[in-house]
Amino acid sequence: MAKPVVHIIGAGLAGLAAAVRLAGEPCEIVLYEAARQAGGRCRSYFDATLGMVIDNGNHLLLSGNRAALDFLATIGGADRLSGPAQADFSFVDLATKERWRVRPNAGPIPWWIFVEGRGPPGANWRDYLALLALLLPGKDRPIGAVMACEGALYERLWRPFLLAALNIEPSEGSSHLAAAIVRETLAKGGGACRPLVAHGLSAAFIEPAIAHLTRIGADIRLDHRLRGFEFSGNRIAGLDFGDARAALGAADKVVLAAPAPVAQDLAPNLQAPQSFRAIVNAHFKIAPPKDVPAILGVVNGTIEWVFSFEDRLSVTISGADRLLDVAREELAATIWAEVAEATQLEKPLPPWQIIKEKRATFAATPEENARRPGARTAYANLALAGDWTATGLPATIEGAIRSGNRAADAIMQMK
Repeated sequence: MAKPVVHIIGAGLAGLAAAVRLAGEPCEIVLYEAARQAGGRCRSYFDATLGMVIDNGNHLLLSGNRAALDFLATIGGADRLSGPAQADFSFVDLATKERWRVRPNAGPIPWWIFVEGRGPPGANWRDYLALLALLLPGKDRPIGAVMACEGALYERLWRPFLLAALNIEPSEGSSHLAAAIVRETLAKGGGACRPLVAHGLSAAFIEPAIAHLTRIGADIRLDHRLRGFEFSGNRIAGLDFGDARAALGAADKVVLAAPAPVAQDLAPNLQAPQSFRAIVNAHFKIAPPKDVPAILGVVNGTIEWVFSFEDRLSVTISGADRLLDVAREELAATIWAEVAEATQLEKPLPPWQIIKEKRATFAATPEENARRPGARTAYANLALAGDWTATGLPATIEGAIRSGNRAADAIMQMK
């Protein structure tokens, strides 16, 4: 008797995670991707301008991101991550020229907030208590309505942390999503906050996943753009690829792991987030100074995080809609001036690349968070995956992988 087939639409992290989760289950896996490469927004490519392989974005994991770390362990990509042995974040304030490190202790009892030199200057232990308001049960509201978004601690720790996680000005962001991040990382202590950076997104997440799926016999079809579903009652009966069609048997199922706008075009009446936020990444081909930390937070600048690699310095700017219309040359010059100051590197503008992602993530507001659908749908054999679905987390690597896991679990529960 032939095994049922699970058709997975989209080979970004969510689709790959669903496929990996289904490996070993009594089903055949067919994975389709519209692009000529897997990975979606989490991938690497050779940039001809720089003459090197770079990531299309800078993604930071924390040691508390269990779904992501379990995924990497399964596919054999964990050795492509590196980070300090303990939670340690370096910062610089471009306005005051102050530098400091944030070093939470490993356990959940936060004695570090009482120790001078382990947190931002200008903050005292009482200031940390404001974050507790996020953890109280209640209606999802803008963070600014739950806690004061001002003061040294907010500007020098909470704002950079929440802005990076939510990709939106924290005062506008969802208190529920912020609370979820805090509960899974900071509230558990430094042991769950250790920063981890991939040495190549594709090398860590994508290539090992494809290799793993190939070994277990999954059918991976790149350059296959789905044009539409064929419906029979409340079931998906076929997949239309324009020049080809795939008919579904009675026991076959579908995981739709496409971006929200694409998913809405394919599945009628699907509710999904409608508003999105941009991210700007910049890469500079230059060897960083030896004393520059692997990750450097920047306060009071256009830039927010500087990532130091062996052959380049890379920058991430979240909530970057304001920069979308700025000319690339002007933006590169502005960013490099701040990078040079932050890293104390007196060099002219090196070869550079700017990557603007206009719709990088859904807008993590309470309103858009409420529009996120679960993995199950009104269709009997269709499940959803993607960081825009209701994972309980913002649009992060952890959220994307968790969504794939949930979609796979939902598929296996379907009749």
